[in-house]
Amino acid sequence: MHNNQAIPFNKENFKQIFSKNFTLVVLISIPSALIAEYFNIPLAWFLGPMLATSIASLKGLNLKMPKLMLSSILILLGLYIGNYIDKNLFTQMSQWAWTSIIMLIYIILSVIIVSKYLQIFSKYERKTSIFSAAPGALGPLMILAENEKKADLSQVATSHLIRLIIIITVFPFVVNSFYETDNIKVIEETAVNQNSLNLILLILSSILLIKIFDKLRVPAALLSGTLFASGFLQITDIASYKLSPEIINFCLLILGASVGCRFANKTFKEIANNAFHSFVATFLLVALGLVAAYVASMIIDKNFFTLLLSYCPGGIYEVAVIAIFFNLDPEFVSFHHIIRLLMILFIVPLILRLIEKKT
Repeated sequence: MHNNQAIPFNKENFKQIFSKNFTLVVLISIPSALIAEYFNIPLAWFLGPMLATSIASLKGLNLKMPKLMLSSILILLGLYIGNYIDKNLFTQMSQWAWTSIIMLIYIILSVIIVSKYLQIFSKYERKTSIFSAAPGALGPLMILAENEKKADLSQVATSHLIRLIIIITVFPFVVNSFYETDNIKVIEETAVNQNSLNLILLILSSILLIKIFDKLRVPAALLSGTLFASGFLQITDIASYKLSPEIINFCLLILGASVGCRFANKTFKEIANNAFHSFVATFLLVALGLVAAYVASMIIDKNFFTLLLSYCPGGIYEVAVIAIFFNLDPEFVSFHHIIRLLMILFIVPLILRLIEKKT
């Protein structure tokens, strides 16, 4: 039960940080990150470890990412995104209702179109195809799928993992090629003589809200709880602390490696069997995301890549990292991915109930 908590602070999870399995993850990840950086690969500290640990996991190496370590990293990422939140943010949020409506339409069309493709061409069972077609939210979807008869959990997980690898590998190269690199700049000015008590207050407030959000089953409690806590404390001038951008490389390494570790207990054959149809499904989702981003660009004045990333069918934390790296309005992107999670958790069960009524 403890392992299902957002912050599993217990003896078992604490011991995993010092285990051989995690040590092996670090030993694989650091050299791969340095090699990727040497070849000037965008998001090197994320992509290098992700690809290296993915291959190692598929080769049968027993790699494990301690959830407590991952949770701690996600809190730091949330606090870093919180650096972007200010009072001017609320003046923009009235326009976000329209982009959220576009998100709702995008999700419905995605599930209908992609699930039909998977049923016809990859012969997925209907419920399995619906869970596999949803643009993101693998964790919550796996929980829902466990309670549904005839849903193949392995196919759902493999489809989402392959899609995640494709998206977060290709997207940084696309942005790096077409986006003005001179404009890519994260928060580099870290205030001197900052009060460490403010950082402690931010962390404690974040943990408290994460615990509350987790009990209320709010999606992505680690990110949403931290953003809410840090945003509120900074906007009200109660506490403010700008984390050094140097910490991002460490966060990227852990998050990238965690993606690769998800391929544990999977084989190259299993991945190969799902690869083609997962690629086509990803293409369809990205195409729909492009249309959604284009429509949104006519409503709101945002960089197109920011909008595209907001409708990108990838993992919320992985996408947030890309937004931070390329300075693509991380708070805007994170908000829309949290909204997407909420919508998926509402839409998918609704579609399943409608299907059951017809059969």
